[in-house]
Amino acid sequence: MNEAQTTLDVRYQLIENNPRFHELVHKRQAFALLLSLIMLVLYVGFILLIAFAPGWLGTPLHPGTSVTRGIPIGVGLIVISFVLTGVYVWRANGEFDRLTKEIVREVQS
Repeated sequence: MNEAQTTLDVRYQLIENNPRFHELVHKRQAFALLLSLIMLVLYVGFILLIAFAPGWLGTPLHPGTSVTRGIPIGVGLIVISFVLTGVYVWRANGEFDRLTKEIVREVQS
């Protein structure tokens, strides 16, 4: 093993042992789990509506239109998935990146 690889291994070990790294991992996992659960509940709810209330979803929004309740709900699910992705990216580029930079700075000094 060469000196550069040994230096990297030591640096990785320092990062892995850093309590702020564990805080970052915990925050990131908890936030990703929360957003995933939100999407899971929404999608399962939509599928359950399709399975158990197809007539309600197939009801037109108002007389004389072919747009049913299911269409805006389905589009809403897609929009919500984009919004939640944007929320994750916003937080990742803010708090998570800041914590990462602080951890790297600590290890390099």
